[in-house]
Formats: sequence, C-alpha cells, structure tokens
Amino acid sequence: MDRLKFTLLTDGSSDAILKYPITWMLQQHWKAAITGTWADLRCLPNPPKGLRDRVDAALDLYPCDLLFVHRDAEAMPLDRRVAEIQAAVDGLSDPSVPMVPVRMQEAWLLIDEPALRRAAGNPHGGVSLAMPTIDKLEQIPNPKQVLHELLLTASELRGRRRDKFNPGRQAIRLGELIQDYSPLRKLTAFRYTEEQTVAALRNRSDKTPVIDQRREQ
Repeated sequence: MDRLKFTLLTDGSSDAILKYPITWMLQQHWKAAITGTWADLRCLPNPPKGLRDRVDAALDLYPCDLLFVHRDAEAMPLDRRVAEIQAAVDGLSDPSVPMVPVRMQEAWLLIDEPALRRAAGNPHGGVSLAMPTIDKLEQIPNPKQVLHELLLTASELRGRRRDKFNPGRQAIRLGELIQDYSPLRKLTAFRYTEEQTVAALRNRSDKTPVIDQRREQ
C-alpha cells in the first residue's frame, strides 16, 4: 500500500479539524503518502442519525484504508465512549480507530501559543495569554469557549474588526498551523488513539514496515 487514505467521521462539522492531529500521528508511524477526508454526511437527503448507520454511510461515500470514528467524551468516561464506538463498528471488515478527546476536540488545540497567535492573525502580539498547561487540558469544562476567547484576545482587535472576528474559522487555521502534536502524548485519550492507530496500521499493512517514532514525553 503506497498511499494511506483515511476517513474521519465526527460528531459535528467543527470536529473535522481533527484531521490535522490524525495526519501528524500517521506521519509518525507510516512511511508512505497520507491523505485524509472528513466524512461530510450533511449532503445526504436524509443524513443518518445512529452511529452505525453513520459509519456505514461514511465508508460507502468515503472508502478508505483506515476509518477514524470521533466522539467527544464530554461528561462521559473515556472507556464508555470507546465502547459505544466499538459496538457501532462491530463486524465491519474495514479497520477503524476510536477517537475520543476529553472533553472536546478543542482541548487538543491548546498546546501551541505561537501557532495560536498566528491563527489569530497577530503573530507578534504582546498581550499575555493564559494558556492552560498540558496536565490541565482534560479538566477544562468548556475548552471551546477557552480556545475562542484566547484567539480573540490574541488578535488584539478592537471595535468593528473585533466584532467580525470568527474564532471558529481561526480555530480551523490553528489546527493546520500546529506542526507538533507530541505534547498531547501526555493525555490518556491521545495515547489511546495513537496506540490503536499503530495497531490498525500493523494489521492493515500486510507486513509493510511502519515507522515508529514514538517518544515518551
């Protein structure tokens, strides 16, 4: 398999940003080219509701070598969300990986202050940013709100320009700008996703060597 193609199925459209940490993760363990697609099921006349139906639709519309199935943990334990995903993919021949950020995917973007300032359009700004430490990320009640407020603060915009600032759009840019997601290896949820990804690659690769560049942080 010279090229690895993955599909990302998410809870919502804003979660499509997870394709960036997925791509980074795969690049650490796979030597060939990687392409990824977000499974946009909104285009269907009657978008499926149940998780298994959504999985089936994603695989039908976006065939791939590896399917990532995302659910935010929110208030649920990691293992419970993982069990939901595993039940939904039970019996499928296509390899899949559960992806369950705690609490929301926005927490995984709060790791790179320079990239955040660039995403806010103000890379040389001097305003102080209260960036959370890695060990506190999974304890933030509403990481989306924290991320959006940090982006707005970092922009240092005023007046009408501040009112027009779209933190959701800039968050997507942030996911693209982050070049190193390795700090997230300190989080149980991210480590679990990476371990499952490596296992899926080894099962899928038909003995093709994988690059294993994991380093304990």
